[in-house]
Amino acid sequence: MSEIFVTGHRNPDTDSIVAAISYAALRNALGDREYKAARIGSINDETARMLERFGFEPPLHIKNMRTQVCDLDYDRPPALESTVTMDLAWHTMRDEEASTLPIVDERGGLFGLLSAGDIAGYSMRTISESHIDKLPVFNLLSVLEGQLVNENSFVVEHVSGELRIAVPQAIDEPVGDGRDRILICGDQPDIVAEALEKQINCLIICQSEIRPEWARSTANTCIVSTPLDARTVARLIYLAMPVERVCQRENIVSFHLGDYLDDVREVLLKSRYRSYPVLDENDRVVGMLSRFHLLRPRRKRVVLVDHNESAQSVPGLEQVEIMEIIDHHRLADIQTVQPISVRNEPVGSTNTIITAMYQELGVMPSPKMAGLMAAAILSDTVMFKSPTCTRKDIAMAERLARIAHVSLEEIGRELFSVQGAEEKPIEELFRSDYKVFHIAEHNIGVSQITCADASGLLARREEFMAYMKKLQKDKEFDFVILMITDVLQEGSHLLYVGSDDEMQQAFGVEPRDKAMFLPGVMSRKKQIIPMLTALWG
Repeated sequence: MSEIFVTGHRNPDTDSIVAAISYAALRNALGDREYKAARIGSINDETARMLERFGFEPPLHIKNMRTQVCDLDYDRPPALESTVTMDLAWHTMRDEEASTLPIVDERGGLFGLLSAGDIAGYSMRTISESHIDKLPVFNLLSVLEGQLVNENSFVVEHVSGELRIAVPQAIDEPVGDGRDRILICGDQPDIVAEALEKQINCLIICQSEIRPEWARSTANTCIVSTPLDARTVARLIYLAMPVERVCQRENIVSFHLGDYLDDVREVLLKSRYRSYPVLDENDRVVGMLSRFHLLRPRRKRVVLVDHNESAQSVPGLEQVEIMEIIDHHRLADIQTVQPISVRNEPVGSTNTIITAMYQELGVMPSPKMAGLMAAAILSDTVMFKSPTCTRKDIAMAERLARIAHVSLEEIGRELFSVQGAEEKPIEELFRSDYKVFHIAEHNIGVSQITCADASGLLARREEFMAYMKKLQKDKEFDFVILMITDVLQEGSHLLYVGSDDEMQQAFGVEPRDKAMFLPGVMSRKKQIIPMLTALWG
């Protein structure tokens, strides 16, 4: 089975990133080695500082979860090089029960396609065409199970000529200087001697004892001895040709492992072929794809942490198999085909739930992991000052801090120091923790920046407002809100684009120039969104 991605929401915060890392580590510690932490957005400065402090790399960045060619159970027939014989290709098709084989060059890149129809068409042409052109001697010996009789004197790599089976007139017919002839004979010494005298291009001796003088012959004739009979040789000799002479080279439709299934279907609707080569990122052939493989694609598998809303989840969510959800937000709109495990608790951090799971399953997180999880709980509960914070959050964070031998106060100071706020682009600051909500036919975007001193951010108020107005116009939002949450003031400054009256009705504070301060408001999830829901619900 394929790996299982553990991913948080878009524009991930520290709790979301760490939840993916910690839960994947928990499952892998239990022997489920296929779990892999992932993210679907950029990592903000706060999270980056915590990852660096505790020695973790950012999770794998995934842009979307749409089904790709790499998720399909495509066929993996042998890929034959262009120099192999038609005989080998035919036997490979028969043994592998394959109707089409990919033909590759020396580095494994796509050279062409060979189908059973190509071989059949070639075989039919040999009935009326007796001339053989530049047949590699190496291939000839392989197919005829033969030996080169005059190996010491014959150095030509290819043979050509009209194919004949020895009868009295076979070499009496005038054919120029006699070179343009490939002659098959049996135990016929006189025929052999005459053929060497006339400098026949190639002489194939079937089921006959080889005389010493033939081996010592200096005639410029390729002499091959084979244990096969003449009739078999006459049939097999054509199959000694390399497949590059017959395979299809033009207008080949191929796909890469990273191609999306939706795009592949579009191409197949316009194509008449049955099989298509599959290439890797280096354009090497890795398999063959047919329409059959598209009927029941193998979906990517994901575990969702810190969210359960499709608008906050990975693009292409409708094409994945959701295995599990671990969250501390309200239940939203995600639907599944099969029943799944859902763990949703009214706590302040997803990592609080995951810490409890470590404890329940008897797995001790490493000191570094414990420190990172403690930082995530502090981040999401705003150092335990958020109204979403519970006694369980505090207890779990303290327990993790003891395992990690760290101070929660020290981590908290590092978390909420907004470094370089004066120099960073406004868009980067705004989108560091940004979410979109749909409430009673209202579309709103809400960003939250948590800091220990809001003055530096408020000094860039006009820049924030200009960006928010543009965002509202581009996305057709009813409201765009920025929460600048000051941990020391224990409140949030709100900048917004939208109706003054509705904002005043929702929060009971008279706005001044599209701004207001809400004392005691620390949580977007539990204080901002519920008030807007009550207003429009």
